[in-house]
Amino acid sequence: MDVHTHLVPEFWAEELKSHGGDPSGWGQPAWSKESVLAFMEKAEISCSILSLTAPGIEGWSRAERPDIARRVNDYGAELVRSDPDRFGYLCTLPLPDIEASLAELKRCYDELSVDGVCLHSNYDGNYLGDPLYDPLWSELEARKATIFLHPTTPAGVKVLEGQPSPMEDYPADTTKVSLDLVTKGHMTRYPSVRIVLSHGGGFMPFVATRFAELGASITKGTSADHILAELRKFYFDTALVAPSGMPSLLAFAPADHIVFGTDFPYASEAVSLKFTENLDAFQGLDAETRTLIDKGAASLFPRLSSR
Repeated sequence: MDVHTHLVPEFWAEELKSHGGDPSGWGQPAWSKESVLAFMEKAEISCSILSLTAPGIEGWSRAERPDIARRVNDYGAELVRSDPDRFGYLCTLPLPDIEASLAELKRCYDELSVDGVCLHSNYDGNYLGDPLYDPLWSELEARKATIFLHPTTPAGVKVLEGQPSPMEDYPADTTKVSLDLVTKGHMTRYPSVRIVLSHGGGFMPFVATRFAELGASITKGTSADHILAELRKFYFDTALVAPSGMPSLLAFAPADHIVFGTDFPYASEAVSLKFTENLDAFQGLDAETRTLIDKGAASLFPRLSSR
């Protein structure tokens, strides 16, 4: 199961051009249902969990976001209805409008039967640990939601010349939001929510002990062991994780919290297949861990767990 696959609705890609474009500098790949299924066959992927990637609907005005979110979610839900064994869908919310997001979340779960929610690391510069989002987190907890947390371009950060944000800003923003959620207590306050971090958690597994030891030294009433335990509650997908990064990820994350991902089609077919080949060839995985990575994500998605 691939937890990190993106859909690119044609209407969204066209309207994005007049709604700020893609500030990351990456651009939009060609996409169709047929191209995803063809890629899945080549990569031997049984099911792809679809989500809208950054910048999502953040280029639309606050007043416009509920409508475009609804259209994107209807599109994603229809893809699942057309092939429920091959696709899952994670809905998009019109954040940071909490009232509108709660309404759309209810519609997506109760009417569209989505498999979870895609959240971005920040919205208009506000990271997900901000108290602004507490009502949303409470509802996600009540629904025992699975959250796919995808990075976006950090607010106010100048993209390096010639280097789009996904090159280095995205892993950094994933790292930043994971620290924000842990230091704000979200992993304890919302224990039923399961959060998948993109791209192996960014740089977080590599710097987790730094976060834990320094965090404990400046925060009364906590310990490095507690912070590490909270950081290990995340799930981590393997999309674009380099062979040199796998030892760090494996040393830090519980084996049953590492799940397979590709980032197709924003990572092209050739790139996605290369990283999948790297994972297959990695010598540091025993058979049990490989099975957990290949199939472990099924436990995050109840509708698909029996398939």
